[in-house]
Amino acid sequence: MKKELFKKLPKVDEVIKLPEMKELAKNIDYFSFTEGIREGIDRYRRGILEGNITTFEKEDILEEIRGIVTKRSQFNLKNVINATGTVVHTNLGRSLISEKAAKNVVDVITSYNNLEYNLEKGGRGSRYDHVEELICQVTGAEAAVLTNNNAAAVMLALNEFANNGEAVVSRGELVEIGGSFRVPDIMELSGTKLVEVGTTNRTHARDYRKAITEDTSMLLKIHTSNYKIIGFTKTVTNEELVEIGRENNVLTMEDLGSGVLVDFSKYGVKKEPTVQESIASGIDLVTFSGDKLLGGPQLGVIVGKKKYIDRLKKNQLLRALRVSKMTIAALEPTLRYYLDEREAVAEIPTLRMILEAPEKVEARAERLHKLLTDRGVACEAMETEATIGGGSMPGETVESYGVAIEGNSVELEKAFRLGTPNIVGMIRNDRFILDVKAIQENEMEVVAERAAEITGKMK
Repeated sequence: MKKELFKKLPKVDEVIKLPEMKELAKNIDYFSFTEGIREGIDRYRRGILEGNITTFEKEDILEEIRGIVTKRSQFNLKNVINATGTVVHTNLGRSLISEKAAKNVVDVITSYNNLEYNLEKGGRGSRYDHVEELICQVTGAEAAVLTNNNAAAVMLALNEFANNGEAVVSRGELVEIGGSFRVPDIMELSGTKLVEVGTTNRTHARDYRKAITEDTSMLLKIHTSNYKIIGFTKTVTNEELVEIGRENNVLTMEDLGSGVLVDFSKYGVKKEPTVQESIASGIDLVTFSGDKLLGGPQLGVIVGKKKYIDRLKKNQLLRALRVSKMTIAALEPTLRYYLDEREAVAEIPTLRMILEAPEKVEARAERLHKLLTDRGVACEAMETEATIGGGSMPGETVESYGVAIEGNSVELEKAFRLGTPNIVGMIRNDRFILDVKAIQENEMEVVAERAAEITGKMK
């Protein structure tokens, strides 16, 4: 029996010559194409040997090969449709940049550019010059410099101003961000000695004052953007910290994390402290991320007093942490939107999704429901709760809507996640739900088609 099955296995050359395989070969290099065919044949060979395959048709093995070759032809980093209800999804790439920003990136990286060339002077320039003035216009800061992420921004500042010195931090602000990166560890790598003050839930101005010694180099305030302490609590305001710093001639710095440039409370969403407010409080340096609530590319931004920023620009560590031309190309158009808040809210995808009126989200859910039912998919439109994500606004949810697909929730979740395109949804109360909060308008039809295909196979 096995001999007959082995004889039915096609040769690699035979498969290559098939018309449908020639079409597949157009989208993949020859080596990966032939290896994919071999892998498909080998899978069937092993299945026969192990007794798992007792019969098959030629089309069965070709289907296996097509799946393998198609997967090999795709890039590992690829588009994913976010139906989780989390806007700034840390695992799904965080913020989406605007079309204008994306176009600028392509324009810049597909030609030579003036990254570090001053066209007016005809000599060497600085990559930071392209956006520094713009950052200052938006935030109200005197100067700015960029790093490749916010952890790097904090590390650079600590290394420059608190290396071999002490940084005073409230115990309630010693955060851990994703991937087990902890503030105390970053401080240690920067050559800074951590001095904890206060308690987990209450820290007073007097705690900072008592901790200051001749070795104190920095008073560091950290916005606890990924968790919150409620109940019997007390924190020191920026203004209080600035006063203490000036009294003792000690630099003050705030790590804002998410980098909000718009007052969310004006749009019915919980308020987060803005960069502008932090600068206005008199803090010497402020660090924040570019790819969270700002809605730009991944980077860290340090803004503040010019005399301190100038020192950071001369720190040798900056070269190891500097941003690329792609980052700057994406950041500049994003920042320009912030010169007019209405434009920022309308054109920056992350802001638009976070601040979108609930009735618009509901209308999109109803549209998806109709697209699905028109294709015979059993489903129900429903109200959900979305989260902002990106390690920001812990415990806060915003009104959202989605569609629950009827069927085995675990099987549906896996089928949507592993298909093409990859659609990541969520399971709630044993129901598989596609939350439309972060589904883009041009993805609606795609989601409906894929849902019809998946549920059709499960019937």
